[in-house]
Amino acid sequence: MSTPQSPMPQAAPTWQTAPGSAYPSYTSPIPVVRTHLGHALASEWTKIRSVRSTMWTLGVFVLLVLGMGLGAGALVANSSSNVSSLNPLSLGFFGLLFGGICIITLGVLTTSSEYGTGMIRTTMTACPSRGRVLVAKAIVFFLVAFVVTLVTASLVAFAQVAMVHGAPEPSGGEWLKATLGVSLYVALLGLLSLVVGSIVRHSAGAITIMIGAVLAPMVVALFMFSESLAKVRQALLEYSIPNQLSVFYSNSLTSSGPSGWDPLWIALGVTAAAFTGAYLLLEKRDV
Repeated sequence: MSTPQSPMPQAAPTWQTAPGSAYPSYTSPIPVVRTHLGHALASEWTKIRSVRSTMWTLGVFVLLVLGMGLGAGALVANSSSNVSSLNPLSLGFFGLLFGGICIITLGVLTTSSEYGTGMIRTTMTACPSRGRVLVAKAIVFFLVAFVVTLVTASLVAFAQVAMVHGAPEPSGGEWLKATLGVSLYVALLGLLSLVVGSIVRHSAGAITIMIGAVLAPMVVALFMFSESLAKVRQALLEYSIPNQLSVFYSNSLTSSGPSGWDPLWIALGVTAAAFTGAYLLLEKRDV
């Protein structure tokens, strides 16, 4: 009887590698592009024009500025008061004052809303350079706020001058301040709100802070009756935002304090300081 023979041992398989490479390589069909500020600007422009808050806040802003400005012009035009010394451009003050709250709200939401929804993590993942994100948000928002304010304020100014008969024709400098100057100031006020939103990271808190900054100094000054607080009261009135806004209409609420283009430089300095602080905090804090 023959015994079964055990199978012959098999040789271990040998692996062949591609010439010049230890492992197979993979090339992505998606081109690798080095990102820059332009990409961040395109991203922020897409965000700001695609959310409902932008359309609502800017829509209400336009309605307030146009409605209150044209309403004031119609009241003065149909009244029997003497307008020989009235600057018709000054009738746009109240519309810009109340409409500015809409710009403040939009500025805060531009940054703080992403922290509320958690989208800021996606933004920072797509663009790890945090400073670049803040700069892109600031540029896009400022341009949007400035253009919308300039167009609206200019329409109101032309309409008021046409409606109020008998008033002196505004000078070129008055036209420039009531259109370009006031638009830059309101846009800077909104940019300051954006920066505060980046620092506070809470929409309601940042909006409250900014509205308080707009209204509180003047309200507090009105209740300072003591003579020992006269200088403090005067300073609060002079540098309050409503008074600085009125300077652009050559109708300052006080006889002293900022004049000409001073409010614009004050707003620019405050916003630049706040932006620097927000930039440094953004680089240090977690998202």
